Amino acid sequence: MSKLSAGLLLFRRADDGIEVLIAHPGGPVWSRRDVGAWSLPKGATMDHETDLLETARREFHEETGHEAPGREVMDLGEVRMRSGKVVRGYAVEGDLDPATLRSMQIEVEWPPHSGRLIRVPEIDRVLWARPAEARRRLNPAQAAFVDRLLQALARA
Repeated sequence: MSKLSAGLLLFRRADDGIEVLIAHPGGPVWSRRDVGAWSLPKGATMDHETDLLETARREFHEETGHEAPGREVMDLGEVRMRSGKVVRGYAVEGDLDPATLRSMQIEVEWPPHSGRLIRVPEIDRVLWARPAEARRRLNPAQAAFVDRLLQALARA
């Protein structure tokens, strides 16, 4: 498994601030987890990929079923997950109706160590969240991307 992933933090402006799109992983392991379980739509680089922004765009499409907006992209830097994996984050302004989510399916062994494979969506839902709510629900390391986005928007 790759120790490097890239993800895209979609954001939209509201009258009183911004909202970011966060994703909840699919499958039985995650079904009852909420706080700290959400993520950017992200995924591992493939062996031939050297452009992390292209990885982030590909993963956004695979996990949401929507093309990533082609607008100006902000590089949010990297975070290190507790597992040791490094995630490179990018932000782009856009909109997406959560009801139109079409995530790709993956196979997972369930129950664990049973040898039985089931197919589940890679992400089972997305939602628009204000920064404070996004920080609460996101994996703690990835919450830093929200703060970095707010800082970049304040400088602009």
